[in-house]
Amino acid sequence: LSLSNQRVSNGLYTCVVPRLWTETIETHRREVHDAILDGTAELAAKHGLLSVTMSRIAEETGIGRATLYKYFSDVESILLAWHEREITGHLEHLSQARDAADDPRSRLKAVLEAYAFIDHEHHGSERRHRHLQDPALSALLHRGGHVARAHRQLSAMIRDLISEAARTGSVRGDVSPAELANYCLSALEAARTLPSKAAVRRLVNVTLDGLGPSRGSRRRKNAGPWYS
Repeated sequence: LSLSNQRVSNGLYTCVVPRLWTETIETHRREVHDAILDGTAELAAKHGLLSVTMSRIAEETGIGRATLYKYFSDVESILLAWHEREITGHLEHLSQARDAADDPRSRLKAVLEAYAFIDHEHHGSERRHRHLQDPALSALLHRGGHVARAHRQLSAMIRDLISEAARTGSVRGDVSPAELANYCLSALEAARTLPSKAAVRRLVNVTLDGLGPSRGSRRRKNAGPWYS
């Protein structure tokens, strides 16, 4: 190599290697972080919250205690982080379902159905595995502010979809979108007790029927929704 080419090569090396090294470290940290969350949640589900200690987590995951404490200060913080990750994943799933649909009513139905299935599968798993139910664990997971934030995001998503559908006339416009969003969330709680996915789909369809344009709103269609 000439002197100029060597400089370019050295410059490229010093530029690329740190970036690759940084990406490798970040990937490793995410993997360790996720392993801690998954291992702790599994221990708490199987043995109960009171039986889980930082020492046991380190033993079960194969992660040294010193490393474990670099990521989290205690068991509660790990479980709250796990629960927040789960809820964030659910919201991302709902967003993907919304974005995959073509028109306002289809987007609304896709989100309601995806939400109902999440609720159905979650509570169905608890019914099949009674040992997973731990009042202390449930109380801890719902203590964090992330649950309230997620509920607000979910309500806002459904409210906005209803508002969008109302502007096209496919959803009633005589009731505010916020009230209709609350109606949807309340109605879909029944998905938790239903025996099958087919029953969940029927529940979603019944819920959507309740959002249909009222006779009065059909007559006033040209006037637009009252809240516009």
